[in-house]
Amino acid sequence: MRILLVEDTDDVAQAIVAKLRGIGHTVDRAADGAVAARMMDGDYDLIILDVMLPRIDGFTLLGRLREAKRDTKVLMLTACGEIDERVRALDMGADDYLMKPFDYRELEARVRVLLRRTAGDSTNVLHCGNLVIDRKSRTITVDGLPLDLTRREVTLLEILASRPGRIFGKEELIDRLFTVDDAPNANTVEQYIARLRKKLAHATLEIRTLRGLGYQLVQK
Repeated sequence: MRILLVEDTDDVAQAIVAKLRGIGHTVDRAADGAVAARMMDGDYDLIILDVMLPRIDGFTLLGRLREAKRDTKVLMLTACGEIDERVRALDMGADDYLMKPFDYRELEARVRVLLRRTAGDSTNVLHCGNLVIDRKSRTITVDGLPLDLTRREVTLLEILASRPGRIFGKEELIDRLFTVDDAPNANTVEQYIARLRKKLAHATLEIRTLRGLGYQLVQK
């Protein structure tokens, strides 16, 4: 899924980005509030937002997001242990709150929970026909047999399987698969779709192309 990390401390940000990209997420990073304010207009599944930021603080950014009626899930980060600050963040519309320093396993778990809420799922396991996606282990099986997929192929299949039958346009897939530092194009998406089709040969689902519209995962 596509995540925006707003964190000004470089070593913390680099560690979070490495962890989340390592389990298949697409992660963009903003190092100050003014940059984040511009990037938050993007189509993100989750925003991880530090409270103390240069130029524009996390509370202000959260307030702007909710005032704009955006329902993007927000996980707030802070080094402050004051209960009043946590209550303030939750009352302003944050979906979760994590205090620094934190264990990265807990961060990953909280991210999984929030992304499940975004997709309307109650568990980490997604079933589509004979296809099973485990979002925690980042593994995919067909009839119980594991598929050998790249990190980005797993992410693409997860996006399509999260809404079977829904049409995903190429531009939307580009936004959700790649960071702002990548240089993808429509041909890149087509290549990933072609690879997935071959690897899903024994699945009861297939990726269908709707010319001029995009792709959808449907029963064969």
